[in-house]
Amino acid sequence: MLDLVELLREDGSSPYADWFARLDPQAAAKITTAKLRMSMGNLSAVKWFRGIGECRIDWGPGYRIYLARDGEKIIVLLGGGTKKGQQRDIEKAIDLWQEYRRRKTQAGKRR
Repeated sequence: MLDLVELLREDGSSPYADWFARLDPQAAAKITTAKLRMSMGNLSAVKWFRGIGECRIDWGPGYRIYLARDGEKIIVLLGGGTKKGQQRDIEKAIDLWQEYRRRKTQAGKRR
């Protein structure tokens, strides 16, 4: 089993939760199913590149979940989108992942 956690920004907001909250119920169900599969270790729908993963859901406008691995057991949910905004969403996810790693490093130095 993998732990799926949402990236929380310094202000407490979650880009993933903000995106998910705007989905219609049918799309939300498809995304929830994809998350369940990932939590069970099934990452076959994930394409990895540039330090992040893109889970592709071949339904509707082509939903995407952006994520990254933090160790062996943790998946950090960075956000989501559709095929139409894919390039912009990828860049945002990469920026969020870099922010997460930077904050984690800084927190480790303060201990």
